[in-house]
Amino acid sequence: MEEPVYRRVLLKISGEALAGEKHVGLDFQVIGEVCDAIKEAVAMGVQVGVVIGGGNFWRGLKDGNGRMERVRADHMGMLATTMNCLAVADVLEQKGVDVRVQTAVEMRAVAEPYIRSRAIRHMEKGRVVIFGCGTGNPFFSTDTAAVLRAAEVNADVILLAKNIDGVYSADPNKDPSAVKYDAITYDEVLAKHLAVMDSTATSLSMDNHIPVLVFALKDPHNIIRALKGEKIGTIVKED
Repeated sequence: MEEPVYRRVLLKISGEALAGEKHVGLDFQVIGEVCDAIKEAVAMGVQVGVVIGGGNFWRGLKDGNGRMERVRADHMGMLATTMNCLAVADVLEQKGVDVRVQTAVEMRAVAEPYIRSRAIRHMEKGRVVIFGCGTGNPFFSTDTAAVLRAAEVNADVILLAKNIDGVYSADPNKDPSAVKYDAITYDEVLAKHLAVMDSTATSLSMDNHIPVLVFALKDPHNIIRALKGEKIGTIVKED
């Protein structure tokens, strides 16, 4: 089997991606394909942590805006991420992958509390660790949570699986002249206000020197291509 170029990775998946064409709820065909890729990554010897968004059920800022107090709306978003984490964990277990769910907000009846040293130990033992509830704090996105967990567990790279195949100079759905970047720096992303991650997440990844590989999840095998060092998507890194 081909040697992976990364030893430990943090995979960030949006909640919307798990909904497939329905855009809401869960598409278990999509989840199954993503879990197949994660299983293959583990078989390659890669240590895998996963952060999942909750937008397929509830997005605090968008869905609660003007109707709910922001902190409470964000807490609902944390619960939405946990539902996704449990669904992915269940499918992984069905496929024979050892997995643990850790949440930033304690809910011991359904998941472990997030403990950095325990998460690292799980990954060292070949277990997939799925991190729920974002950072555990309102006003922070799951993109920021992904960067934070990546920094805490010393991940080599953040694999940012999105509905678009890389970083563009503009929204390619609105601007046909938009140009895709093969590589771009954190500073350029911030200066050009490119929609890779929110600015907090981008700054945090820059400060901690963690490269971010942005690619399309439409083909979940892109996860394996990324691990093998194939040229896909866009790499965001330092100069």
